[in-house]
Amino acid sequence: MLMLMLVAAVTMWLRPLVTAQPLCHARTVRTGKVFNVIQDVQGDRLYFQSATRLIKHPCKKNIALYLGKQVFFTTDNFETSLLPFTIPTSMQVGVPEVTSAHFAGSLLLLVVSHKVYTYDYESNSWNLSLGIKHPVTHVSGDNCCYTGSLFCVDVSNLVFAYFRGDQISQTYIYYSNTGGFSFRKPGAVAHACNPSTLGGRVQDQGGMFKYSDHPLNRSLGLSFDYNGTLDIVIAPGQKGILLLWFEKSLLFSHNAGQLVDTVRVKKGDQTLFTSIFEAPITIHNIAVNENELAVITQEDNLYYGNLGIVPSFIIKFADQHIWSEEAALMFRSSGILEILTPLRDAAFAAFDFQKCLVNIQAILMDPELHVGRCNIELLKGEFTYRMYTIDMHSQLELTALLIPQPGTSLIPLVMVSNPHSLGFQATFYESGYTSDGNTKYKLDIYLKQQQHWGRTDFNFTSSLKRATMSTLTVDIANKEISCVDIKPLSTLISVGCDLDKKIVIQKSLEVRSSRPAWEFYDPSFQGRQSSRDLRVFYSYQQLGCPLLVYYDIPWKPVVELWRKDRFQEVVDTEYVLLEVNGQFSYSYSLTAKSAMCTSQPQNWTTMIKETGGPFVWNRENYVSCHDPNKDAPLRWPDVQYQILGGRTANQIIFSHNNGFYVFYISIVDPYYSYCQLETVFSIYVYGAFPVQLVSPGVVTVLLISSILGSVWLAYMIPRLLCTAHGRRMKRFVAELYGRCKTVFQFRASATARTGTEPLGRHRSSYGGRSDH
Repeated sequence: MLMLMLVAAVTMWLRPLVTAQPLCHARTVRTGKVFNVIQDVQGDRLYFQSATRLIKHPCKKNIALYLGKQVFFTTDNFETSLLPFTIPTSMQVGVPEVTSAHFAGSLLLLVVSHKVYTYDYESNSWNLSLGIKHPVTHVSGDNCCYTGSLFCVDVSNLVFAYFRGDQISQTYIYYSNTGGFSFRKPGAVAHACNPSTLGGRVQDQGGMFKYSDHPLNRSLGLSFDYNGTLDIVIAPGQKGILLLWFEKSLLFSHNAGQLVDTVRVKKGDQTLFTSIFEAPITIHNIAVNENELAVITQEDNLYYGNLGIVPSFIIKFADQHIWSEEAALMFRSSGILEILTPLRDAAFAAFDFQKCLVNIQAILMDPELHVGRCNIELLKGEFTYRMYTIDMHSQLELTALLIPQPGTSLIPLVMVSNPHSLGFQATFYESGYTSDGNTKYKLDIYLKQQQHWGRTDFNFTSSLKRATMSTLTVDIANKEISCVDIKPLSTLISVGCDLDKKIVIQKSLEVRSSRPAWEFYDPSFQGRQSSRDLRVFYSYQQLGCPLLVYYDIPWKPVVELWRKDRFQEVVDTEYVLLEVNGQFSYSYSLTAKSAMCTSQPQNWTTMIKETGGPFVWNRENYVSCHDPNKDAPLRWPDVQYQILGGRTANQIIFSHNNGFYVFYISIVDPYYSYCQLETVFSIYVYGAFPVQLVSPGVVTVLLISSILGSVWLAYMIPRLLCTAHGRRMKRFVAELYGRCKTVFQFRASATARTGTEPLGRHRSSYGGRSDH
């Protein structure tokens, strides 16, 4: 009996050891080494002085940079042994200390010895960034992983470089729109706040963010408390999620810093600490992906949380030995975390890597964590990981499907990262049942520009002229942290140009070719007469058959808007025309005065002078003369009004000439579309007969006079011939006729004898007589 009791006691004491599950499963990567081959490290070894960091490329998941006592760059997620990352000695960096790094497309940007260097890992080439004249310590930016939008590419190419730790008023912030190849200096950042460190924020009784774009530039973000120098991590996905941290602080923002809150520490439903500062935690390293957060601490603990809608929190996993000074975290995929530690090899220069994989979903099932069961069976939407475009006056409809676990209910939540530009309306309703009796729900989301909903104050909305971008996210407000595999639905929406749109000129009749005359064209587009003809080669492949236009009827083209191969509407907004060969044998039916302009209208002459060339009058630089403009008062009301469409009935009037015209057309209304809608088309002007040198009245009088004169002569001549004077005239004519007849008969007989014309008294210069 005693023996049985001892066995039971030992069993109970050993149970935690027997049933305890390891936090992660470690393995060592030792590949890519060739024995008997000595690998040398070429160049200057880079190193990172601060606590270990691991930076993953937000778009290319296998590319990452490890920053520690040694720096490592990988293109296969550290699945091979690596030599320490070096910079060529020829770059002459001096002390090869890295203070910051950032991925921008195919470039890795590194701040080394207060200068920015770019490493193109696709071509294995290094360059020194141009334009930076002052010392910098950090580079930062965002990455947009959707390649179908030029606006998205611009986001990835925008990079900032600055010196962190200097006074705001003395700090130079350099920016690059080339992905880091070259930088520009907009000038010193003048600010009235107290001196502070720079990290995307300004300090005044705490921290706060300052913004450059309307409407956020009207005020600062709400202040938040912090101490120490914060690192700022931008979560991938363009959701506006920021994490601000240092070893004793962890802050979180859903909306790009407008509101900043602390990250809480919880156990089950109980909040242990309202901030990291209150907890006995010293953060060593953090990792984030689109939806998750992981923290490793110097106390040998691992914490996990999601970047959900509700105030963010983290929970502590079981105590196990996982921390070392060189350990770093990274997410391999959703719910799979990796703890990476470089291992030095005494025989080789290349380092091995210990990789400890953490299955988050499996750990969350531990009852000791007091994590609730996931209450979602399905959250699905066809729009995930896609990009949509909403052009001016357009709208978009998206649908999501939700199924809760039996006996639970869901609270769906729809968010846009830029509500100043993109507005929405959502409808949630039952849509049927599953085969096992669960209720299915649908969520219909209607999106269009915030300005067009008419439900917000004008000062809340962003500039309507400016293209913007926003991320739509659909999540569950009461989602349990255990729903690791149920990721929020997210998609990127560009409020900008729809590249499928184009304009087409309506045509109906066909003709063929001609060429303009030198009197009516000017190659400099200034309306001056040229001194020579212009030969124009007509491109039928590009222009097709021209539109037939009668010269004597005022005209303007019928402009159609098409999307892909489908007609959308007839364009009735403002546009401009310019003859591409410089012809100016046409004018406009309205003047600035008759067009009811309140300011001086733009015209092609002034626009060409301002821009330095033709074909650059567009929605970006158009200014309506119907809007008040104190910089351009109406001084010349009689000038031609050269804008067609819109609120006026302006038309083209052709001069008295037939011929081809090839017109460039550009939609200039900035509120019609974000696209630069333009095209080239041709017309043939016909019906202009040659100009008469004598007026029709004179011709009529001369014709009637000749007829009357002929009738009068027909009547008078017979009567005159009966008089004595008439008889003398008849004898004179008869004698003249007889003499002429005698001369003709003589010449005819001479020709018959000699076979030649008579030469009179002169012999032929050829001498000789006829042989006949």
